[in-house]
Amino acid sequence: MSTLRFQALQTVQNRSFQAVNTSELRSELFGRNVFSAQSMRQYLSTASFTTLQQAIEKGESIDRQTADAIASGMKLWALEKGATHYTHWFQPLTGATAEKHDAFFELTLEGEVMERFDGAQLVQQEPDASSFPHGGIRNTFEARGYTAWDPTSPAFVYGTTLCIPTVFVSYTGEALDNKTPLLKALSAIDQAATEVSKYFDKSVSKVQATLGWEQEFFLIDSALAAARPDISLSGRTLLGHASAKGQQLDDHYFGSIPSRVLNYLKQLELECLLLGIPVKTRHNEVAPNQFEMAPIFEEANLAVDHNSLLMDIMQKVAEKHHFKVLFHEKPFKGINGSGKHNNWSLATNTGVNLLSPGKTPTKNLQFLTFFINTIKAVYNHEALLRAAVASAGNDYRLGANEAPPPIISVFIGKQLTEVLDELEKVTDGKLSPQEKTALKLNVVGKIPEILLDNTDRNRTSPFAFTGNKFEFRAVGSTANCANPMTVLNAIVAAQLSVFKKEVDAMIETKGMKKDDAIFNVLREYIKDSKKIRFEGDGYGEAWEKEAKKRKLSINRDTVKALKARIAPSSIRLFEGIAVMNAVEIKARYEIEMEAYTKKVQIESRVLGDIARNHIIPTAVKYQNVLLQNVQGLQAVYGEEYRAFAKAQLEILKAVSNHITALDTKITQMIAARKEANLLMPVAKATAYAQNVLPFLADIRSHCDALELLCDDELWPLPKYRELLFVN
Repeated sequence: MSTLRFQALQTVQNRSFQAVNTSELRSELFGRNVFSAQSMRQYLSTASFTTLQQAIEKGESIDRQTADAIASGMKLWALEKGATHYTHWFQPLTGATAEKHDAFFELTLEGEVMERFDGAQLVQQEPDASSFPHGGIRNTFEARGYTAWDPTSPAFVYGTTLCIPTVFVSYTGEALDNKTPLLKALSAIDQAATEVSKYFDKSVSKVQATLGWEQEFFLIDSALAAARPDISLSGRTLLGHASAKGQQLDDHYFGSIPSRVLNYLKQLELECLLLGIPVKTRHNEVAPNQFEMAPIFEEANLAVDHNSLLMDIMQKVAEKHHFKVLFHEKPFKGINGSGKHNNWSLATNTGVNLLSPGKTPTKNLQFLTFFINTIKAVYNHEALLRAAVASAGNDYRLGANEAPPPIISVFIGKQLTEVLDELEKVTDGKLSPQEKTALKLNVVGKIPEILLDNTDRNRTSPFAFTGNKFEFRAVGSTANCANPMTVLNAIVAAQLSVFKKEVDAMIETKGMKKDDAIFNVLREYIKDSKKIRFEGDGYGEAWEKEAKKRKLSINRDTVKALKARIAPSSIRLFEGIAVMNAVEIKARYEIEMEAYTKKVQIESRVLGDIARNHIIPTAVKYQNVLLQNVQGLQAVYGEEYRAFAKAQLEILKAVSNHITALDTKITQMIAARKEANLLMPVAKATAYAQNVLPFLADIRSHCDALELLCDDELWPLPKYRELLFVN
């Protein structure tokens, strides 16, 4: 056994853990390190607090004097929490978070020390914009960019730093982050959904998009991870033969959480609660060493911030427990990968979930309005929704018989399908009293309504209705939720605006009653969007054939999927509701294509290095052992040695063939990579997808075969059976 692998396994065996205990209730811990409304009331004047609340709820501006007062109160609160620095915490287009820490420390002209933090420092800072992805918006020598305070997401203290959530824009005003378009999309859906809601309740003045994410991840021992260059550099295993025992017994799913993992999760939950992240659920997932955490639903912008913060905290807490967190969508071949289901709904300021069926005809007409418009929006922009979840990692997961296929469809369940089919048949354009009554969607029989959802679950559906929300199941585990949430909220906002115009036109020009006008428009939407609805098995070949007949997009890889981002319809959509302009849209397309290229490039280089520097030398060593054995048998048995060395000769031949094939494939892969590197960005990404990526599977197959052939004592890397079953 290689020294590195041996040391890693010995380290794992010697691991111990410290139990994490707290006597305080979760409600007492929640939000303790957040500058919440309760903290604001304590540290701000009534006038400052009122102004800040108006900015949060209505988007009103904050003047400089008030900003100074808020900054003063925030600084005092943070210092009492032990903060020594502050930072504008933002989400650039790297997919991660970013921060630059400044101390609460300045010198006066007299040389005296003072702790300073004013409104100017709270509201705006200037990080270097040239070193973040910008898609050509900025020249490299043009470095100026700005972060600006987002008061709708509360500041928090993490460690000794006051973190202020912000947007990030270029000197010329274009968004360079994930938060800015999301905020604009949320504003658009608020406006559009509020206008439609007034058909049913005039008191509705605000509609919030809500999000509940489900974060899946793997935990492996940090010593074993350090002994795997592929995990360290690419976040996944680029080679490794399947363990004899994987997930086939389904014994890990919802099983007892291992003690060491449970103590990690306890400390993680503690950190989350202090930072106001409302984590509620934890459990074992399907694959060995795979787990999931999920929170209570929140307003979408805050939920996105909390998920980004959680992923950062998870890694930091994992270090204390000698774990490494793997967020990659497919870190291990042959077992399930990880997703991040985005559960989305709409809630009014009156406390109504617009995607929850009610008990009266009016409530259900309201439900059907938002339900059908969402389906229509997905149908109109299914290719764009697919692009929103496209990434090099998610390509390995989508359609792998463990996650939704890369074909966007909507699952609504048998009961709602029957309802829509019946509504589609109405031809006179009016709802009779009986038909209005039929909209109640009440559960029949003796089973209480609360115990029976109106849909089953379909794990093969990328976009499924699950009772009172839509579950966007195709989102990858590494994704920033802002991207899919920006697209989803934008397409629904645009669709609701069109719906409002069509209904108003029917009322004004045809003299129709409001309910009849709403129904007539919805009936046409049911017909128009029927092709996107699918209730069957998304894994089967039959669905792919059917999807082609329905002319739905089938984009298996990121390079093909991302083209929908710059389609004329997408540009019209985002510009039409002022979420992004053409420059920002095209920049994101280039950034994501470049990110895809770089990830495949890194993986190909890492695998090539491991194969040449680890696997081939190990195979050669074992080859020499076999040769010595065969030569010894020949010395003893003479010409009869072949009868005694038959197995050795077969293994020797197989090892030699794999070594030769590996060397050839690696050389060919390097040549393909060099050719691709000469191309322009889009052509380069295409070349990496078509000409470089296939080599990864070929090279891996030879490495994995050698893992089974070579002496275990010689194999240099921790194997799957060691990585996946750490207690």
